[in-house]
Amino acid sequence: MVINVAIDGPAGAGKSTVARAAAKELGYIYVDTGALYRAVGVNALRNNLDTTDAAAVSATLDKITVELKFADGVQQVLLNGENVSEEIRTPDASMAASNVSAIPAVRAFLFDLQKNIAKENNCLMDGRDIGTVVLPDAQVKIFLTASAEKRAKRRYDELIAKGTKVEYNNVLEELIQRDYNDSHREVAPLKPAEDSILVDTSDLSLEESIDKVVSTIKEKIG
Repeated sequence: MVINVAIDGPAGAGKSTVARAAAKELGYIYVDTGALYRAVGVNALRNNLDTTDAAAVSATLDKITVELKFADGVQQVLLNGENVSEEIRTPDASMAASNVSAIPAVRAFLFDLQKNIAKENNCLMDGRDIGTVVLPDAQVKIFLTASAEKRAKRRYDELIAKGTKVEYNNVLEELIQRDYNDSHREVAPLKPAEDSILVDTSDLSLEESIDKVVSTIKEKIG
């Protein structure tokens, strides 16, 4: 039997870091669906498009391919065959991802890809609507969250460590705006699935967060 774990939650909750580590410990494939939306957003930015313009962004979809490749369990994101795994992690790509993810055509474009990966692999998939829309029958659903201030501080530290010059207050403002965008969009808004387990990492270290998620999954699947 294929095991699917859905992890949803707001931007900066540590989903990618925690989910990647948990998947490795469990021997599952890790699927970062946010990376797919970031790739579509990067394509729009490269073409100088307004990422809130649904018609303009939708018109590009039949001209691009977005793929996930896995090497030793590590996910690589390919846009038209080019590895964009680093480029999609910039602040501009984050906001572009938030904007394009509100476009129904973009969600439909990426939906089958996500479903097919889950159908064929034991996987831990994270995003904004995995437990509610993409994998409503997942055996385990977790809603990973933390306070806006804690999430902004983590994102700020991450960007600074990469050499990106940012101000904490700007990171916090963008994160709050993204929370609003994600939870108020008409299509698949961010919200916990009714049968999801809430995991708040505000006061947990990274290791404690990973342990909490792994133990929650093991307990749920027996």
